[in-house]
Amino acid sequence: MSPVCGRPLFGRTVLVTRAADRAGEFTSLLEAQGARVLECPTIRLEPAPRAELDAALENLADFDWLILTSASAVQFFFARLRELGLDARTLAGCRICAVGPKTAAALAAHGLRADLVPSDHKGEGVVAAFADLAPKGARVLFPRADKARDVIPEGLAALGARVDAPLLYRNVAPDALPAPALEALEAGELDWVAFTASSTAENLAAMLGAERLKRLLDGVVVAAIGPIAASACRRLGLEVSVEPEVYTLEALTDALIRFFSGRER
Repeated sequence: MSPVCGRPLFGRTVLVTRAADRAGEFTSLLEAQGARVLECPTIRLEPAPRAELDAALENLADFDWLILTSASAVQFFFARLRELGLDARTLAGCRICAVGPKTAAALAAHGLRADLVPSDHKGEGVVAAFADLAPKGARVLFPRADKARDVIPEGLAALGARVDAPLLYRNVAPDALPAPALEALEAGELDWVAFTASSTAENLAAMLGAERLKRLLDGVVVAAIGPIAASACRRLGLEVSVEPEVYTLEALTDALIRFFSGRER
């Protein structure tokens, strides 16, 4: 089906890589533009071993700051609090940094307002935001994913903060790809593929094999939600054609519309 004038995504087939528990939002945005969406979970999140995390959660009063970098981090953090018989009241003396608007919204669902939401949603942006706060001597809790970069703990430590960074959850690849997604890849039916995190690209390459992934995506437009995801794609030998300046699903959708609008001219 050819794109309709004024709706550059209409009829185009997209493979959306995502976490297994994050269905719906991006698909809805794209389908509203007429795209045919094939969802492809390439991340499964599961709790990490908890001894170090539990020790921090049971002593939250000792921390000046809590940093949560994703809606998933919020989910796992508060789930473990509940399992320990604790609740949001334990954070009464702790300020909270939420990385990105989706994280801040997930925090608000628990009745808490973020004290800091850096304008740059990368680890470097978090460190830069804290630099303005002179955090020397502050004790910071950074519950993290197993594949998180070390930018935040190392950067804050360099500023003089004392950072505890226990594992919160693990990022693992699912056992298999959905059959419709794999069939579309092998049949060359895709117009573009969207990577919504660096791990979605890395895990897809691990499941298919890096060389096979490059072959299957030959001629397919590659979109990445931000510079970290884009860097992961390039390390895998993929050419990134679409990368929004703001790292949100809405901005990625807008960037795709602009990209394909340019192709129609």
